[in-house]
Amino acid sequence: MIKELPILERPRERALIDGIDKLSTGELLSIIIRCGTKNKSVKDLSNEILLLGNLKDLTYNKLLSIKGIGKVKAIEVMAIIELSKRINSDISISSIKIKRSMDIYNNYKYLFDNQKQELFYCIYLNNKNIVIDKKLLFIGTINKSVVHPREIFKYAYLLSASGIICIHNHPSGDVTPSREDIKLTQAIIGIGEVQNIPVLDHIIIGNNTYFSFLDNKNSL
Repeated sequence: MIKELPILERPRERALIDGIDKLSTGELLSIIIRCGTKNKSVKDLSNEILLLGNLKDLTYNKLLSIKGIGKVKAIEVMAIIELSKRINSDISISSIKIKRSMDIYNNYKYLFDNQKQELFYCIYLNNKNIVIDKKLLFIGTINKSVVHPREIFKYAYLLSASGIICIHNHPSGDVTPSREDIKLTQAIIGIGEVQNIPVLDHIIIGNNTYFSFLDNKNSL
C-alpha cells in the first residue's frame, strides 16, 4: 500500500518535494485515483490503466473493465484526459495557420474521436488564415444535425473573424455529403458572400478520412 512506502517514494510527497513534473505517468494516475482496493494498491490500478494503451484513447468502458475501477474513479480519469486535450488545444490554437483542407483535418480530427452524434464546429480565422478560435455550435443525432447560420456568423462578428471553416462528422464513417450537407453549405457560402465573411471550406470527418467541399467544388 502507498502508506507503507517510504515517504520519498509516495507520489504526493514526491510531487511536493521534487515537483509534479518529475513524477511518472503511473504516479500521476495514482494521485488522481487516490486509493486502491482491499486486494490492489493504487499503484497496481494505475499500472493496469497504463496497460490499456495510449491514455488519450481510453474510454469509460475500458476503465470499468479493470477490477477496482468503479464509476467514480473512471469519470475522474476521463475528466483529467478531457481537460488535458482542451488545455493542449488552447495552447496550440494561436499557432495554427490553415493553408489547405488537410491542415484542418490533422488539427481537429481529435474532436470527433469516438463520437456517436454529429458535432458541428466552426473554426474562425483572421486575415492571415491563422485560427482565432473554434466553437462547438451544434450537437445533433446520429442521423441529423440542425444548424442555424445566424449562430455561425454571430461568433464571426464577435471575434472579428475574416473567414470561417465549418467541420462536422458523420458517425457512420462515410464522409459522402448528404443532400442536407450540400444545401447547408450552399446557404452559408451565400450568406458569407453577402456579409463579406467568406466560408472558406466545409469539411466532413469520418473514419480516418475526410471530405472537403473546397477540394470538391463540383459537389456544390
